[in-house]
Amino acid sequence: MKDSSLIPVNAVADQKRRAFWLKHLHQWHWISSGICLVAMLAFAVTGLTLNHAAQIEAKPQVVHRTAVLPPALLTPLRQQAEAASAVDTKGGSKDPLPAPVRDWVAQQWSVAVGTQAAEWSTDEVYVALPRPGGDAWLRVALEDGQVEYEKTDRGWISYFNDLHKGRNTGAAWSWFIDIFAVACLVFCVTGLFLLQMHAGKRPATWPLVALGLVAPLLLALLFMH
Repeated sequence: MKDSSLIPVNAVADQKRRAFWLKHLHQWHWISSGICLVAMLAFAVTGLTLNHAAQIEAKPQVVHRTAVLPPALLTPLRQQAEAASAVDTKGGSKDPLPAPVRDWVAQQWSVAVGTQAAEWSTDEVYVALPRPGGDAWLRVALEDGQVEYEKTDRGWISYFNDLHKGRNTGAAWSWFIDIFAVACLVFCVTGLFLLQMHAGKRPATWPLVALGLVAPLLLALLFMH
């Protein structure tokens, strides 16, 4: 056993510093890995499905429904459309459907229109209802009160692909992606520092890191035009 009194003071300080950084890097590495684990697996799988989207067959299911808006709701809707067209002649207002109309649609078809911006004109009101894994829209003809609703569902794979891309997913999912991205950065940066601290005993460390950099760079330069 070595006598600690014979170890240089600088070496002792270096050992303490190394132990401090190893402790904290390992702690942040495993915390960030726990946060990232499930989402990273999901993003890896959807990365494969997106890369092979042409080979994965999708059979969209379309639901089309029609009904007639009650006169008590149609009259104020016409008035709002006329007012919107008079105020803005460059394409109409982007106000949402009135709450009573939204409630009627929810009762009629169990469809939540929400406060999505509508496209107003003198003859119709149109609401686009994009969603992950599909699409939907609602149209109200102001002349006769005919209401049309159509929903297209492209399946679960398309749904998770859109989650991967953040397409039509709303503010909450956008915040989640940002937080997930920060956690991934912490995971990667702490992993890089841990690699650096253990590289002395693992000669293949930096060649593997270089391979991870050079391989995609060469593919991008040589095979992408």
